[in-house]
Amino acid sequence: MPRMKQQLDTITPDEWRRYMHHYNFPPYSVGETGRVGMPKRREIGHGMLAERALIPVLPSESEFAYTLRVVSDIMASNGSTSMASVCGSSLSLMAAGVPIKAPVAGIAMGLVYDGGKYVTLTDILGAEDAFGDMDFKVAGTTDAVTALQLDTKIDGLPAEVLAQALHQAKVARLQILGVMTATLPEPRAEVAAVAPKIINIEIPIDKIGEVIGPKGKVINTLQQETGADIAVDDDGVVGTVTIGAKDGRAVAEAKRRIEMILDPPTAEVGAVYQGKVVNTTKFGAFVSILPGRDGLLHISKMSPLNDGKRINAVEDVLSLGQAVEVKVDDIDPQGKVSLSLAGVEYPETNNEPRERREPRERSERPERSERPERAPRAKSSFEDSFEQELASDLGDLGPGGPSLNDDNRPRRPRRR
Repeated sequence: MPRMKQQLDTITPDEWRRYMHHYNFPPYSVGETGRVGMPKRREIGHGMLAERALIPVLPSESEFAYTLRVVSDIMASNGSTSMASVCGSSLSLMAAGVPIKAPVAGIAMGLVYDGGKYVTLTDILGAEDAFGDMDFKVAGTTDAVTALQLDTKIDGLPAEVLAQALHQAKVARLQILGVMTATLPEPRAEVAAVAPKIINIEIPIDKIGEVIGPKGKVINTLQQETGADIAVDDDGVVGTVTIGAKDGRAVAEAKRRIEMILDPPTAEVGAVYQGKVVNTTKFGAFVSILPGRDGLLHISKMSPLNDGKRINAVEDVLSLGQAVEVKVDDIDPQGKVSLSLAGVEYPETNNEPRERREPRERSERPERSERPERAPRAKSSFEDSFEQELASDLGDLGPGGPSLNDDNRPRRPRRR
């Protein structure tokens, strides 16, 4: 999985390591006693050399989505344990089912120099390494060299001596590779049954949002229901979905569901589906009937869930994750699906539009002069209305109160 890579703590923290080779050299491998703990500089360097030798033959991440970690534990040492780690790691990867391009072997070359004479040694022992003048590690396949490391104790090394060392290293490397391929000719076809299963699926970059869903709803649901670990990434051109799980069946099920999201099956009008409530609103509930396909069950169609009574809130009868059997009533041109409860007969509603009344001709309308005259409306202000109501309720209030005219309206006092 991409998230299993090791992030290197460098100046640019965007560097990740997909293949890790850890090399352990305990003191007992050379007959000594000592502290076993954090790796020392020598162990880190030998592990990085073996890692560098194997990186060129590793499959690409699109071919093999695994993050790889190999541990080399040295049991005994009387020669180049780093090159032994290269050979052992190559066989380990092949046995694990990693489709490496070719097996890699390594050999350590030595040199004895005296009086202008050079003697190149193949596969040096511990004493030849300690008393010799060169430690030249060469790793590679039958066709190419994948890693080199040269240490010398003399000031210079003639080109012809180096060429001779490389030639002897090739002869020895091919001999070692012959022994390795006789034991395991090629990588195993599949990873072990106990190994996690990981696959990659390429998807159009514009489909990434559909796989993830709003706020990760779709991908989180897939992970919970299938038990698989799903990661989505893109390189700006194409999207990649990585699916991993301990069980191959979980990976297959997650892949099937993602493919259905990318190419969702079409719901059929009148078909009945066993759905699941994925969201509730004030006006209804959204029910997932197919992967990547939701429909709306309107609140007006939920009354059978409440003995035919009116429902004030959707949450009173349905909850998130609840299974409900629904029928597809309609699919509009935009692809929106309208649902109803399966097995329920709803009363038919007359949705036919009312007949439009034809407008009358102007000739049928009476002329304005022929229309009856309306009585003019009595105009009064708020003050007049208030004083009139007050006088009618309380009667004559005397000189200081309002008095009525002949038409029973209050007479306003004159201003002086």
